[in-house]
Amino acid sequence: MRHLKLFLLALSFYTRLPGMAEVSQAVGNRCDRLPHPQILDYKQLPQAAVYLPLVGWLVGGICALVFYLADSVWPQATAVILALIAGTLLTGALHEDGFADVCDGFGGGMDKQRILEIMKDSHIGVYGVLGLLLMLLLKISVLIEMPAAVPSVLLAGHSISRLPPLLLMRRYQYAREHQSKASGAVYRPNFRELAFAAVTALLPLALLPVLCALAIIPVLLVSVLLGHYFYRRIGGYTGDCLGASQQVAETVFYLSVSALWIFI
Repeated sequence: MRHLKLFLLALSFYTRLPGMAEVSQAVGNRCDRLPHPQILDYKQLPQAAVYLPLVGWLVGGICALVFYLADSVWPQATAVILALIAGTLLTGALHEDGFADVCDGFGGGMDKQRILEIMKDSHIGVYGVLGLLLMLLLKISVLIEMPAAVPSVLLAGHSISRLPPLLLMRRYQYAREHQSKASGAVYRPNFRELAFAAVTALLPLALLPVLCALAIIPVLLVSVLLGHYFYRRIGGYTGDCLGASQQVAETVFYLSVSALWIFI
């Protein structure tokens, strides 16, 4: 029951699916045998992050369904854009927001303190706008040229791209020195949890040609380089860095599969 509670907690935070918070709340109440409702314990959210690839299954699956239905009515470019819109709505642009903050912070900050200050600012700057725009254009340009396997690529992309944030959590420390709502709940997944997440993340690759499994290599390589860059600039990671790593990994996966498809 604890694992179900953590999974539903992950769904309630990482997606905007209606009713997820209430379902997670009800499960939490049954677990703790409390007679009255209690507020969700978001201090356990970092532990729930182990289920990020499973969340990716759900988000990617819905995006794939939207693409499949739209592609039967409109051009593939329209179907791709609608699928990306669906993914953004499902997650509340949580990861995109982190990516934009990282672009602003690392683009405009010269030292650790300034970078962290910029990333904490809720306003988006020029670097963030340009970063989001170029990333979306990359995704669209690659996916509209993909063959009929786009639904499977979307499912795999959303799942696999949610593994790099866990690798960052495992490898590096939280970068903010002062205790905050996020830093007080930082969690380092153990080997077994990471192995579970990795297997879950890679399973959707079974829906694609075998050669597409090689796409995981550039995804991991870019994730390692990104983690090293974060460490060199701010000494670790923040929540925004985790979101950015997901977005970068998803884009790199689409680019890699597109390149590999030439040989299929």
